Amino acid sequence: MQLEDHGVICDTTKRSEAERIAFFNGLFIATSSSIFCSCQIGPAKNSSTSTLKLFRSRDGGISWIELGTRFETKFGGVPGSFSSCQIVEVEKGRLLLISTWYDRSDPSRELFDPVTEGLLFSKQLKSFSTDDGNTWTAWEQIGVGDLTGCSSTGPILRWSNGVIAFPFESLKSYNDRKPAVPGAWCVLSYDNGKTFGEPRLIARHPENKVFYWDQRLCTGKASGDFLALFWTHDIEQKRDLTVHFCKGSLTDPAAPSPVIRETGIPGQISAPLLLEDGRLLAFVVDREMPGTITLWLSHDGGKTWPERLVVYTTTVRGQPVKGVENVDYVEYWADMVKWTYGHPAIRSLGEGKVMLSYYAGVPDRLSLFWATVKVGSNATSADVRNHSFESEHLEKYEPATR
Repeated sequence: MQLEDHGVICDTTKRSEAERIAFFNGLFIATSSSIFCSCQIGPAKNSSTSTLKLFRSRDGGISWIELGTRFETKFGGVPGSFSSCQIVEVEKGRLLLISTWYDRSDPSRELFDPVTEGLLFSKQLKSFSTDDGNTWTAWEQIGVGDLTGCSSTGPILRWSNGVIAFPFESLKSYNDRKPAVPGAWCVLSYDNGKTFGEPRLIARHPENKVFYWDQRLCTGKASGDFLALFWTHDIEQKRDLTVHFCKGSLTDPAAPSPVIRETGIPGQISAPLLLEDGRLLAFVVDREMPGTITLWLSHDGGKTWPERLVVYTTTVRGQPVKGVENVDYVEYWADMVKWTYGHPAIRSLGEGKVMLSYYAGVPDRLSLFWATVKVGSNATSADVRNHSFESEHLEKYEPATR
């Protein structure tokens, strides 16, 4: 694998204090060849005033413009904030955007309650665009049954037959004092996003001993087939496990239940992509120091991962130092606002080339970046390379924080 090019999508050193933190990035490439990067932006991670920003490139990522849409943060008259958002093209020229909205009627409340270990009341909202993302329709709610503490988790899937899958996870509501039973879910649409069905379970530990966080799914070869990667945490042993993997079908009733297994890849949030020739990529953030974001390659459907390309390495001071062992669950949530890199996203550019996006920077200025990688021919080799951009990031951001 070879890194071909890279650049900046959103430089927050040039933005106001109210927009100094851009993260929770998403990436999508439309049939028009427009590339969209979405993000949460605000004065801090998951702040009560965080909203959405969209950026678009029409030259393969070389240059980006900020789209002018100001998304309404009130829903049903209730003030709110947004988490991440994802975009998919449901019909030629018709884009669907889905985001998680949090109730901010009490702006003093944090996203996660350290006492109950629940999340703010949330809704999953959708909007449509027919002019390449310039304007968007009013918000509409997507139902998730009786699940609570829900938030979106990665790209919206669309298969060639038009079926759409919106992945999300559940935890529990803010005031719920019962133990959490987290799960990874999807809801499907068979009518281009107009309606969605009941939630379908992707992953949940039968004894609630292991949490499958931040699922990232990609489409498989057949309609309805998917491959998934999970940030996997052993709640009893208080440690992160290696990234876990499963594959299955959301539409074939005869398909066996997915079997979740380890990949051996160290890391947390991990984004998969199945190439046309059957090789599988995983773009993975690893928070063991020195923290990295790495592209991994499998030639055998995820059984082994012999090749990797380190895309980003951080040496920024201020990262949580506890590592991924002996982790206190509540402290882990508190630490999530301190990380200065992450949220890997990956999309195919065709002909063995992929586009990546992620956020990085220093604690008070997080920006968005892109990179393109040539995966190369389908030949197995134990290739480990490092094309870290960290020195460039530090040169760019340190002067703005002194």
